[in-house]
Amino acid sequence: MATGGESTADWQASGVSIDTRELAPGDLFVALKDQRDGHDFVARAFEKGAAAALVSRVPDGVPPDAPLLLVPDVPVALESLGTVARMRTGASVVGVTGSVGKTGTKDMLRTALAPQGRVHAAVRSFNNHLGVPLTLARMPADVDFAIIEIGMNHPGEIAPLSRLVQPDVAIITAVAAVHTGAFGNIDAIAREKASILDGLRPGGSAVLNGDIETAAILRETLGGRPALWFGEGAHDIRLLSARITPAGTAIEAALKGRTLRFRLGAQGRHLAMNALAVLGTVAQLGADVAPAVPPLARWIAPPGRGRRHRVVLSDMPGDAIELIDESYNANPTSMAAAFSVLGASAPGRPGGSRVAFLGDMLELGPDERGSHAGLAEVPEMEAIDTVHTAGPRMAALHDVLPDCRRGCHFQDAAAMAAAVKRVLDSGDVAMVKGSLGSRVGQVVTAIRRLGQHKGRGTCSIF
Repeated sequence: MATGGESTADWQASGVSIDTRELAPGDLFVALKDQRDGHDFVARAFEKGAAAALVSRVPDGVPPDAPLLLVPDVPVALESLGTVARMRTGASVVGVTGSVGKTGTKDMLRTALAPQGRVHAAVRSFNNHLGVPLTLARMPADVDFAIIEIGMNHPGEIAPLSRLVQPDVAIITAVAAVHTGAFGNIDAIAREKASILDGLRPGGSAVLNGDIETAAILRETLGGRPALWFGEGAHDIRLLSARITPAGTAIEAALKGRTLRFRLGAQGRHLAMNALAVLGTVAQLGADVAPAVPPLARWIAPPGRGRRHRVVLSDMPGDAIELIDESYNANPTSMAAAFSVLGASAPGRPGGSRVAFLGDMLELGPDERGSHAGLAEVPEMEAIDTVHTAGPRMAALHDVLPDCRRGCHFQDAAAMAAAVKRVLDSGDVAMVKGSLGSRVGQVVTAIRRLGQHKGRGTCSIF
């Protein structure tokens, strides 16, 4: 048995789950300890049709004949399941890391590869010591491609996960000043990101961002292994132009001397850069780039990472607010990218405003106030009409904004969410961004609910 555990009964599972709310009949329920102890939910898992439960003790409330797989350590056993799944597959496996853009690149690559085979990837941002082995354990044996996202919060996290994944191709989307509280400086972050190369299979290759200031560190870590570099400079894949349109982003790029013109179904120059990494990865996998291009026109940004919504306020023509949901994560680099997208978005009526709702950026280290205040100097900020802020860190930005741009400051995201009705108007474009812990997702919810007022309006994704 892969886990070395002891089974109390015969069973056969068709999937793996760590959450009873998402469990499907036939799944193996893995009783992990996170914010709550998964052993407390085993009885519920069986009620919902779990085939068995992976546990370190017999939980309360389960029948005496319940099919349990008893192991000394549940996370270690889950990792063993992931290892076996990786060993049995003949798929081409891609590992994706980076300070920004991991999840979007993973999803974009899944879209691009779909015409050429069966693709496996996590449905959400499962990129830590639990999410990576879970994604591997869920991988069917007969997939053609697997895309595994690998993240980190502290030093020493990426290399062991990459060795578990054993990627055939490793992507580093970007290196930015994220988690500086744990790393101290951007060079240390670059070395941690570059440690994804430690897990490359023999003959594996990398797809790397050549525009970042720490590219030399990536090159040094790469050694003699093959790599394809992307960016706006003179790289293997070069971004020639990226023009934001109402339908997405029109991109022109050169791939090893071959000109590619295509459309991405989401708006943003930073997303165009991710598209370069995607097409470079397709090439590195030995797949055909041509059929990978058209599906990108249908790709939309993931929830919380740039997904756009049209919030219709009434039946009157044009009575709507455009919402850009960037509520999942934030750092100075991704803030600048989001400002650029907001600045390029046309209000829905003459006199309409571009309005930013910003929550705290977390894990930035001792100079976090300086990092927040520094957003006022980002050139992309110039195109934004009003900036509302929430949280103790964002107060530093509020204090230095010019009067013409300074909106309201709120104690927290809940107070900001309560105010959206009075600070937004029909025809406005609103962008909400902050770290997940700042809880600005409440602001997104509040804006979307404006489209449900008295049952008159609607909210759609585009």
